[in-house]
Amino acid sequence: MPHHGNEAEHSEGNEPRKPVIRDNRKVDPETGEARQPDSEAAAPTEGNAAPTDGDALSQAEEILNGVEVPAEESVASGAAAEAQAAELRNDLLRLQAEYVNYRKRVERDRAVAGEMAVIGVLNSLLPVLDDVDAARQHGDLEDGPFAAIAAKLENALKTYGLERIADTGVEFDPTIHEALIQQPGEDIEVDTVSQVLRSGYRSGERVLRAAQVIVAVPA
Repeated sequence: MPHHGNEAEHSEGNEPRKPVIRDNRKVDPETGEARQPDSEAAAPTEGNAAPTDGDALSQAEEILNGVEVPAEESVASGAAAEAQAAELRNDLLRLQAEYVNYRKRVERDRAVAGEMAVIGVLNSLLPVLDDVDAARQHGDLEDGPFAAIAAKLENALKTYGLERIADTGVEFDPTIHEALIQQPGEDIEVDTVSQVLRSGYRSGERVLRAAQVIVAVPA
């Protein structure tokens, strides 16, 4: 096999250099494939060796893998979780407000139902109170056990807010009075209740029954 180069040349320190053997055959004896010229496949010298394409890609991948950059999916998932949490908080606040309103409505309905029940009982007892008034006017309840029973009944109904409308000499009020008769009166400047024919009743602000009265009007 031919030798190229001077074998007697010496490097620094007067040490003999090893002979460099180059294979200039065009065909690889092992694979049988054609070889590229040495000028195209020349190897870089030691210290100035350039990385191959594969090595450069590997280094780039290592650099990218070593840098901690937040992934778009992580950012997107975090934003979605925050939006979902805000939506759940809004739903909770809305549900709480609806529950508070529902509780207030239930309490109000319960109070109204209780008031209506009391009013129903009071209305059913008004005829009994009329009989008591008639008996008192005829002198049947001046004394005796029936007088005591009538007094207890009236006092018990007062505890439920029942009030009698039976005052005379007051200004006529169409919201609580029902005028059956009008008579001219002396020294009367406004319509005035002169006589109560049947007592009226109210419970709080609710008028259960207007009083039937005789009204004295200005002459």
